[in-house]
Amino acid sequence: MATAAKKNRSGEPAWSGVTSSPDPPTWAGSVSWQKADILKPSTYQTYLKGADAVVHSMGILLEADYKGVLQGKQSIYSGLQRAFSNTKGGSQNPLERKPGDELQPQEKDGQLTYELMNRDSAITLAQEAAHEEVPIFLYVSAAAGAPILPQRYITTKREAESTISSSFPSTRSIFFRPPFLYDSSRTFTMPIAALGAVGAVANSMTGGRLTWLMGAGGMKPLKADLVGEAIVEAIGDENVKGPVEVAEIEELAHRAWRRGML
Repeated sequence: MATAAKKNRSGEPAWSGVTSSPDPPTWAGSVSWQKADILKPSTYQTYLKGADAVVHSMGILLEADYKGVLQGKQSIYSGLQRAFSNTKGGSQNPLERKPGDELQPQEKDGQLTYELMNRDSAITLAQEAAHEEVPIFLYVSAAAGAPILPQRYITTKREAESTISSSFPSTRSIFFRPPFLYDSSRTFTMPIAALGAVGAVANSMTGGRLTWLMGAGGMKPLKADLVGEAIVEAIGDENVKGPVEVAEIEELAHRAWRRGML
């Protein structure tokens, strides 16, 4: 039986804040919940020792200034001008750190940027895992961007994939590229998924010709649990490595389902 350890800033979550029930789901008891800070490797190094695989599944969809515009806390012009800028600071070069060194945000106000959270945190975790000789590293990337998101959302993810792949050749690196993920326990994802499903149908009717315009908005959303099952299946299959696109994610999940039926 495999043992899973989940690291985040709070340890085990307050379930009422992330699901529709205050009670933990049935699988939560199989997870060892630990507190850690992705920007401070010293808080999670010990958990990498002896690990069979490491999964990086965190990131940000919207940066703080973009959220400020949506929440009315910042002017539309200044917020969007900064959000859609061509470049922002990440951290110091994560590959030039010593093991355990913290990531230092380079934006003057310490903003958590795509460069820091989607790219540099993943590279750092992969580096720390490689230092502990963890054989498998899986990064949950994304299938594409979307018209409402800055281009840097997806380019930083692709930069993370490229750097991890080239910098740690002895690691079996896997890059999952799912579309939008939804789950009924997170009610805000449901209407977005419904819109995505409509967009996917429209894109399919044009033979996929709208993908360049719609990005992930033109792809069928996937249930979060399905992607989780596919991740477990991918880790257990030594032939899976490199980018894993949507169709392969669905096939891996179906394979896991078939195995569960036996």
